[in-house]
Amino acid sequence: MSGPECCSNPPLLNPNAGAGHVEKLAGLDSYIAGSPNSNLAVLLISDVFGYEAPNLRNIADKVAAAGYYVVVPDFFFGDPYNPENANRAIHVWLKDHGTDKGSEAAKSIVEALKSKGVSAIGAVGFCWGAKVVVELSKSRLIQAAVLLHPSFVSVDDIKD
Repeated sequence: MSGPECCSNPPLLNPNAGAGHVEKLAGLDSYIAGSPNSNLAVLLISDVFGYEAPNLRNIADKVAAAGYYVVVPDFFFGDPYNPENANRAIHVWLKDHGTDKGSEAAKSIVEALKSKGVSAIGAVGFCWGAKVVVELSKSRLIQAAVLLHPSFVSVDDIKD
């Protein structure tokens, strides 16, 4: 994982941020932006601060404006990392929110998108989310992968 400074400037989460809306997709609350009629989708996978980060939703809105159907799932089920919670340090929080769980949930999101007629899916992972994107890519479930300040990603992951 990145150094401690990675979590030193958390976003102010806002469930109402962005021009899109929240709906359930594959059982997960997800921020949705863009036309549901697009057959091209981009899955944005958050860092540990989750899907209510305003900057993440702004990115989703910009990608949607380019013609993509964008999904930002809440892989933490309303429990993003909170650095102010002294009783739940990042290493403790990660035990409950491993990237393996995110990877399994992401596969369900991909299947839900395909059932809606989406023919190509790209995924972007930020920090924690990068490992989830790597797993989707290794499974050949997505057509494009972008990793931004990745954590938990190994050289072997990249080779695969």
